[in-house]
Amino acid sequence: MITWTHFMPLQALNLIRAGYDLVVWNRSPNACDDLAAGGAKVLASPAEVTAAADITISMLSDPGAAREVALGSQGALEGLSRGKGYIDASTVDGGTSCTIGEAVRGAGASFLEAPVSGSKGPAEQGTLIFMTAGDKKLHDAALPLFEAMGKTSVYLGETGSAAKMKLVVNMIMGSMMAALAEGLGLSKKAGLRQEDLLAILNQSALASPMIALKAGGGWFCWAYYMVAERFDPAFPLKHQQKDLRLALELGSDAGQYLPVAAAANDLYLTARNHGAGDLDFSAVLRAIQRKQ
Repeated sequence: MITWTHFMPLQALNLIRAGYDLVVWNRSPNACDDLAAGGAKVLASPAEVTAAADITISMLSDPGAAREVALGSQGALEGLSRGKGYIDASTVDGGTSCTIGEAVRGAGASFLEAPVSGSKGPAEQGTLIFMTAGDKKLHDAALPLFEAMGKTSVYLGETGSAAKMKLVVNMIMGSMMAALAEGLGLSKKAGLRQEDLLAILNQSALASPMIALKAGGGWFCWAYYMVAERFDPAFPLKHQQKDLRLALELGSDAGQYLPVAAAANDLYLTARNHGAGDLDFSAVLRAIQRKQ
């Protein structure tokens, strides 16, 4: 397993608990400490991981990182051979996924893209949603792995389809969060209690885990943290903005007008340019506040 995101180690821990033997690599060795304590073997490069593993799962932060780790010096490609499988769970554009897939197949290995829907909480709980595309035999072989880390896996066909679907999903999510930030901002400016807004939304057709999920007798949700202006990162804002940018590029390529996504992207860019990139994506609220 190759990790480069803030919650991939949580998924790896679920695999260890399920009884799988893991070899792992991360550009920050300390990020593997918990995995090593759980029994995983930490290796020195992506190439060593793919050489040692039957199936490798990588999750990188952006297209450049995904290409570098797969195709660069001591990259995953160098350790792949016939009979091995490479699963890329990064959120990237379809072109990047196809490029990596072609290289993997050229080495004789099988390729599957498998980006996930879900952030830190679902990664800990093993309730992620996997969107997969590529080699169907590899998908079927990896199903027990997906079941250990998530609640469902949807196979979408040829390589590139899952990457595109993930961008559509995150485009909608980012736009929804921006709209929620606007609603919270307007309610406060209009002299309304933001908590009352959340209570109403929670009982309406708009109710969703992103808006209001109750746990332990109290609010435990992004919206509540937004009211308290707590932005501990479950999903970093810089990644949400990157996904909106890639979705807009996909829309341009497909000839689809995306005015809501474009407006949302502008808000995330504003928040990111003012220091909120490493905060949770709900910190888009700060862009709303700056423009008041």
